Amino acid sequence: MAAEAKQGGLSRRERRKLRLRKKIKGSDVVPRVSAFKSAKHTYAQLISDQSGRTLVSASTLDQEVLQAVAALNGEQLKGGTRSSKGVAAAFQVGLALGRRAVEKGYRKAVFDRNGFIYHGRIKAVAEGARQAGLVF
Repeated sequence: MAAEAKQGGLSRRERRKLRLRKKIKGSDVVPRVSAFKSAKHTYAQLISDQSGRTLVSASTLDQEVLQAVAALNGEQLKGGTRSSKGVAAAFQVGLALGRRAVEKGYRKAVFDRNGFIYHGRIKAVAEGARQAGLVF
């Protein structure tokens, strides 16, 4: 019962997500950056709610991000394992998303934490995107 809410079968995160989505809208000029984390990977998308399409995306499944994470892990852990679920990998996802967005001409965006608490991997995605040139 703890995983599902009593009202309508939605989880607590899903209810927070819907509550946030009422306030956050992405347009063609100022799109929405949606961050999602699963148990193994981190995903981020630049979305225009006005036209209903994804403009740019990045995740820990992308080769560019995997190579950056592998380079970081090699430096820090001296040949350690490739972890695509850490904060460093999420930061690289944010950097990749920000770079791709700036290349397509998007400088401003609104950040949608997707119902997750703003810390750890979600915060790292936002900081990476900011460092790459996106303004929230």
